[in-house]
This record gives sequence, C-alpha cells and structure tokens, in this order.
Amino acid sequence: MTTIAVTGHMDLTDASVPLVREALREALRPYADDLTGVSCIAKGSDSLFAEAVLELGGRLVVVIPSKDYRQNKVKPDHAETFDRLTQAADEVVVLDHETANRSAYEDANSHLLKHADRLVAVWNGQPPSGKGGGTADTALEAHEASLPVDVVWPNGAARRG
Repeated sequence: MTTIAVTGHMDLTDASVPLVREALREALRPYADDLTGVSCIAKGSDSLFAEAVLELGGRLVVVIPSKDYRQNKVKPDHAETFDRLTQAADEVVVLDHETANRSAYEDANSHLLKHADRLVAVWNGQPPSGKGGGTADTALEAHEASLPVDVVWPNGAARRG
C-alpha cells in the first residue's frame, strides 16, 4: 500500500481547477492499485486530491485540524464538498485542538507527513510566506524529513489575486 498525503493552495483560479484535477489524476494513477490518500480536504487542492483518490478507487483518510473546524472554518461554498468527502472517507481523524488556528494547521500538516510514504504538493514553487503552516512550509518539511515530494503545478495554473 502506498500512502500519499497532499498539501496545496486553496486559492486556485476557476480556470486552474480542471488543470489541477487532471494533473492530480495523472500523478496518482501509478499508485491506483493500492492507494491511500491523506487530506485535510480544505477547499482547492486538498479536495481535488481527495476526489482523485476516490475516483481511482483508493482509500481516503481525512484529517480535520480541530474540533470546531467544520462549524467555524468551512465556508458555505465548500460545505457540500467537505461533507461529501467526509462521508466518503474510510477514516476521519479529528485532531485534539479545540479551535482552528495556526497551531492546529501545523499539527495537521505534521500528521499528514508522519502517516505518508510520499507527499503531493499542489504548489507554485514560491517560498514560504513566513506565517507557517502553508503549502511551501509543508513541502519543505517533507523534504527535510526525506519524504519524496511530487510537485503538481500544471501549465496555466494560477492562484487568485
């Protein structure tokens, strides 16, 4: 079994979504026979990855950063996808943080890396913002831990704003 975690940008442009979706399918296809995907299923890259894992017949493990995450952090435009992926998951891990904050996100990312054989990073390659817990931080943390990182950023992909 190959366990692959994901980190990625939440703020993909609408035109980027189909490009990233297809690139994720292609990145995961070699592992489809025995795939477990681990995702926090945030809007954007995390959810696209989770959907690709399920489409390929893989097992989905959802990691939720805090007890209040669904209620306080999932926006209405993502609630249906979040709920559908949570229902479809083989396992849902809710971390022991009461509230969603930077510490909870950093712990969620660490949990992903500890339980993965590789990391898929939907990442434009830009350096960390300095806030911590972001896509670049997680990709670099994986690299430092000698975890293989597959960067997915197809031609034409872009972030909002």
